[in-house]
Order: sequence, then C-alpha cells, then structure tokens
Amino acid sequence: MPDWTVASETGPLTDVLVCAPDHYRWIPTNTIARRTLAAGGQPDLQGLQAQHRELVQALGQGGTRVHHLPPEPHLPYMAYTRDSVVVTHRGPVLCQLERPQRRGEYAPLLDWHAAQGSGFWRKSSTGTLEGGDVHILRPGLALIGASGGRTDMAGAEQLAGWLRAEGWEVRIEGFDEHFLHLDVLFCMAAPGLAVACLDVLPEAFAGWLSASGIRCLPVPYREAMNLGCNILSLGGGRVISARESQRLNAALRAEGLVVLDPALSLFTAGGGGPHCLTCPLRREEAAR
Repeated sequence: MPDWTVASETGPLTDVLVCAPDHYRWIPTNTIARRTLAAGGQPDLQGLQAQHRELVQALGQGGTRVHHLPPEPHLPYMAYTRDSVVVTHRGPVLCQLERPQRRGEYAPLLDWHAAQGSGFWRKSSTGTLEGGDVHILRPGLALIGASGGRTDMAGAEQLAGWLRAEGWEVRIEGFDEHFLHLDVLFCMAAPGLAVACLDVLPEAFAGWLSASGIRCLPVPYREAMNLGCNILSLGGGRVISARESQRLNAALRAEGLVVLDPALSLFTAGGGGPHCLTCPLRREEAAR
C-alpha cells in the first residue's frame, strides 16, 4: 500500500492529487461564485486548462510528484480535490460533502484509492465534513473550521474525536458560512507562519495561534475574498500562491520564502485557489 500520510501542512510535499478542469464551470454554490456569475459569463475551457497546467508545473518545480484523478462530466467541481478526502498522519479520511452538486465526488475517489491499493483510515459518517476546513498545523495539532454549512459541528466533532483519540490537540473554529471554507480565511505558509484574514477571524482564535507558536501575515478582507489566503506550502521554504496575490506574495518573499505563482484567476473567481486545487497525499516531516 502507498504511504499516504500527512502530519503537517508544511512538511515537504512529495505527492499530491489533482484533477484536470475539463468539465469545470462556475456554479452558484458559494458567495464568491455567485458574485462572479452576477457579472456574467463563464470561463473558457482553454484558459482553465492553461492555468491548471501552470499549477501542475509549479508543483513539479517544487519537487512534488503529481497524481491525476480522471474528471467526470457531471461533477464540475472535481478540480477542487482538497475537499473530498483529507489525508492524516494515519492515512486518508473520506469526507462527506455538503452540496448536492458535489456529493458524487466520493465515488471516483474510492475508485482511485482502490486502484492505488490505498485504504481509508476513517470515513466521515455524520454531519458534513469538507477538506477545505481541515488544517493539520503540525504533528499533534489540528484545526477544523465549522461554519455549519460545508462542515457542520457533527462532522467536525467526529474527525476531532478520531484525532483526539490519537493524542492530538484539536481546535474547532466556528466562522460565517459566507466564507465557504476556513482556507478562504487561513492557511499555513511554513512552520510557525500562517496567512490569515485577521479582520474577520476572532481575537481569541488569533490568540490561540500565537500561544501555539504560529505567527500570522495579515490578509485584508477584500484580498481574502479573492482567495488571497488560499496558499499551498510545499515545504522546504517554498509556497504556491496565485499570481494575482501580489501584495501577499511580496510579504511571503520578505519572509525568505520562495513563491511559485501560477495564474489562477479563473479558479479563484469560482471560489478556489491552490490550496483547494490540491489534495496532499504524502508529506515528509517538517523541519523545525
């Protein structure tokens, strides 16, 4: 069986799962996509494919092996591979997606993992749970967002219970469903460093992060709603962030990080960035 394990958001990313956007379109399932649709139009397929290739190239440039999930025509948001499966320190967890348009994504994920010979450590079976709300901050410390929408308290508590039984500390953070997933407001960049929309997140949450040894680069609300916080740490001082996030990318570089910046505007307009478009399958242990 493949060693699909992830014990932190910032360890060197060796393997990742993506899905080509061959059937992607904007659908009104979140605030960001509804805002985009209100302006009219749909992204062109060639533009989507070109931007996705840039992302795949950036992953390869960062030293990550890229695995491809075959897209299915009736599941337009399969490109956002983050949400259907969360890989933990004990292996993959099959999630329970909330939106009717996405619930069928579980089937191709079951088939893909079966073909790889990989099993699931756990399967979400109560409430709803989506990967964009799950952040494995470092070994032994996890954060789960629960908006009551994509991930509800029952789904969050079930995953938290499994992790706590392993001796982990888990914080469940509530937030407004307006923001879709917690990774619209927060993502890890490197060990001890995150990006966060502190304009929106509660002071108590910021205080908990600080007490946990995690410092935050602030991202304003307007930039967060353009998926500015939605970055992907590759480990080893490298991070993928959308080219459009110029102010944040400069701040990340000022921290000494190498920023790989594919253009992803057609995806961020639909509610997802590099964090959403990738499902980490394996990370090595992060250096302190």
